[in-house]
Amino acid sequence: MYKKFVELLEKNDKTVYKVSKETKIAQSTFSDWKNGRSKPKFDKLMVLARYFNVPVEYFAEEDDKERTYAKVKTKRRRNKKQDA
Repeated sequence: MYKKFVELLEKNDKTVYKVSKETKIAQSTFSDWKNGRSKPKFDKLMVLARYFNVPVEYFAEEDDKERTYAKVKTKRRRNKKQDA
């Protein structure tokens, strides 16, 4: 999700500081997301979606792809162990 957020920052010529001030989402919240200490809650994603004028699903697309990749990778490992 954070990668998508960074893309929006760059595309809209914004900084985390500016988005934080304008959305009232603490800068530490963005830092926590970036460093994996927490994941965004839906209400915060809605605020960002409105702010950047994108559908809230925009932030989920990357996560869905990563989950699918992780499932495929895990399945391959299991198959290798069974074949051995």
